[in-house]
Amino acid sequence: PADFVKVGDEIEAVVLTLDKDERKMSLGIKQLTEDPWTKNDMGTKYAVGSKHTGVVRNLTNFGLFLELEEGIDGLVHVSDLSWTKKIKHPSEFVKVGDELAVAVLELDVDNRRLALGHKQLEENPWDTFESVFPIGSEHKCTVVSKNDKGAVLELPYGLEGFATVKNLEKEDGSQVEVGEALDFKVTEFSKDDKRIVLSHTAMFREEAKPAKKEAKKKSDSGSASTSSSAPAEKSTLGDLDALTQLKEQMEGKK
Repeated sequence: PADFVKVGDEIEAVVLTLDKDERKMSLGIKQLTEDPWTKNDMGTKYAVGSKHTGVVRNLTNFGLFLELEEGIDGLVHVSDLSWTKKIKHPSEFVKVGDELAVAVLELDVDNRRLALGHKQLEENPWDTFESVFPIGSEHKCTVVSKNDKGAVLELPYGLEGFATVKNLEKEDGSQVEVGEALDFKVTEFSKDDKRIVLSHTAMFREEAKPAKKEAKKKSDSGSASTSSSAPAEKSTLGDLDALTQLKEQMEGKK
């Protein structure tokens, strides 16, 4: 209540209930004005896809509440703030009192629920990133942080990628360190999960693999041709023996 009134204020209210025996009376202030959720134009004004600007009123671990007009608040989930930045808490993006432009994602008048999104005001850049970061492509990346599992990498266009520990090994056997900017190769790309996995080790280790594969392929091909010719030779000798036996049988009958 302290956000709305202070002790000593004179306000107008509507009587909601009256209990003479208990000498109790409940009052309401919002009942003096029309409930904005019951307005006939609610479905049109806040139709899915419509764009609005509101004021950030509250921050939570899962998102923020945005006031579009008095009595109309909507929720912006933390995952709907940015296409590219991995935001753990909305305080990393906005603060209470900031204005934020949003698009309506879902409207449920009966349950007074309004889902909003900020990133939806722009096209999904991951549709383009799919062609920029295909598997096998090489990019200059800076190591931002490291842990036991691997390292977070800073890619072009403000994106983040990840490399496991085994893919941080350099050609001389040492490990890539935080702050270093080196070439990495994309080993996995997921547009739906917004995940890019890379490897520095693949920059020098995979170059020797094609030659080995080619040698193995030739070896397999040679052994295959040898093994395939053997049955043919046996088959031919067997046919000759059968013909000889048949000839002998025919001559014996004569």
